[in-house]
Amino acid sequence: NRRFADGEVVMGRWPGSVLYYEVQVTSYDDASHLYTVKYKDGTELALKASDIRSQSSFKNRKSQSSSSSPSRRSSSRSRSRSPGRPAKGRRRSSSQSRERKDDKKKTIQETGLVLMKPSENNTKSYNGEPESTEKNDASCITLEQKLKSDLELERMHDHYSLRPRKEEKKKEEIYSEKKIFETVKIIEKASSKTKELEFGGRIGTFALIFFMPATVFYLLLMCKQDDPSLMNFPPPLPALESLWETRVFGVYLLWFFLQALFYLLPIGKVVEGLPLSSGKKLQYRINGFHAFVLTAAVLGALSYFQFELHYLYDHFMQFAVSAAAFSMGLSIYLYIRSLKAPEEELAPSGNSGHFIYDFFTGHELNPRIGSFDLKYFCELRPGLIGWVVINLAMLLAEMKIHNLSMPSLAMVLVNSFQLLYVVDALWNEEAILTTMDITHDGFGFMLAFGDLVWVPFVYSLQAFYLVGHPTPISWPVAAAITLLNCFGYFIFRSANSQKNKFRRNPADPSLAYLKFIPTATGKGLLVTGWWGFVRHPNYLGDIIMALAWSLPCGFNHILPYFYVIYFICLLVHREARDEHHCKQKYGLAWERYCQRVPYRIFPYIY
Repeated sequence: NRRFADGEVVMGRWPGSVLYYEVQVTSYDDASHLYTVKYKDGTELALKASDIRSQSSFKNRKSQSSSSSPSRRSSSRSRSRSPGRPAKGRRRSSSQSRERKDDKKKTIQETGLVLMKPSENNTKSYNGEPESTEKNDASCITLEQKLKSDLELERMHDHYSLRPRKEEKKKEEIYSEKKIFETVKIIEKASSKTKELEFGGRIGTFALIFFMPATVFYLLLMCKQDDPSLMNFPPPLPALESLWETRVFGVYLLWFFLQALFYLLPIGKVVEGLPLSSGKKLQYRINGFHAFVLTAAVLGALSYFQFELHYLYDHFMQFAVSAAAFSMGLSIYLYIRSLKAPEEELAPSGNSGHFIYDFFTGHELNPRIGSFDLKYFCELRPGLIGWVVINLAMLLAEMKIHNLSMPSLAMVLVNSFQLLYVVDALWNEEAILTTMDITHDGFGFMLAFGDLVWVPFVYSLQAFYLVGHPTPISWPVAAAITLLNCFGYFIFRSANSQKNKFRRNPADPSLAYLKFIPTATGKGLLVTGWWGFVRHPNYLGDIIMALAWSLPCGFNHILPYFYVIYFICLLVHREARDEHHCKQKYGLAWERYCQRVPYRIFPYIY
């Protein structure tokens, strides 16, 4: 059905007008049935077949329009110059300008259509060669029924750009897509902001930045007193210069980077964590237990070369200050680097937009240097293994100070119970990947100080207390305390194992006896087993073990039981936090679960 061949010179209608100009056909699209034509100034447009006419049809009308007055032809010729060509010709006089203004006020006259008479050198003009003004003027004749006013033509020229339609349409599509993408990013950024602030908001987190270190130093100073009663407040403060020693800080740095070296060793399996909000899964090397064994070998070598480990006890306060200073420096680094992190890598709980709050809770979810995951490393290695090393140093210090050939039974129980807890955590290292610390909380001051200072120096409080306040206990009492610890550990380990197995593979045959409530997220809520007994059975096991760790210290002072009180408060806070998070995440399914399992931590109590 093609009417015009490539290279043929025809008359093309200017889009949106009734004006026809000489054009050259360059191509034809069979799918859209559009002709691509080229004007004399080089402009290319896509026209329909109905907008193109042969030159012969205009030549027949030329004789019919020749009877029109020359003045009218010259007037129309001056007003209908092609918008596709640059303006040429003489400068108008002031009288002509006045006549033009008067013509605008007149009614639309019946005139002829402007026809571009084909010149003898059409091919040259389409190749960009100049054409004389005289030929251009001679090629214009009037042949239009109703000519629009110049104002309408100017508006039309502004509306229709001289750029090709395809190019304009493509640019409009790209611009539209960019606007949609930017709008979606703005909405996602606004929705990812932390709306509900914990820990008392900005004021509470600001206070905790000072309160947490003060609490650690207060507990350590109290344990050094002969009478560590709470009534003896405040304890005598040491001189500030005695709290810092560069050598101690160097030893702490050596310890930290030694554990980092063990973490980077290519031993142990590599597993994937839970999917992030972007759907990405990070990889983690599971070699915490290997690092523990290598640390034990290093300590054995130091002992062989007669390095006295009770050096830790003698400089315990200085080590705590060094760890606190290091954790503060690490927290500042973490916050600065988080400012350049992409939006999808920020922590859901630490993206409030408030400096203090985000600094405390952690702005970035999984800060990494290459494949080195800072949060995952600090969660288990320096602090948790350091806890065991400090307990061992306290045991050796007790033997040296009290001239004992063997450590006391109470010290053995504390070391054994807490060693079991640490070894279990390192042996089941993969389970930590499903905890809120990894999947939800950012890495900021709260976790940095907690992992590097609070865990090793507060969790070892019972062993530190027993060095200066020995407590004799009988074997039957020791057996009862051991049974209590084993019972708490059994609840803690079996409950966590059920949860971790179910999260990773709900179709595991070993979990076929468990029942669950399906949720809209695709996950299930266990309503049988330990998780059908109370909502947080792992917290119940934690509290029972914490009590067993404190009982060997006797009942002379409440200070050794600070850990139990703290642990209860911490777990109640975490439980309330988990309740709120799960209610938002699971909706009606969580309400059904709460009806099936009414007790949170303590059965028949809370």
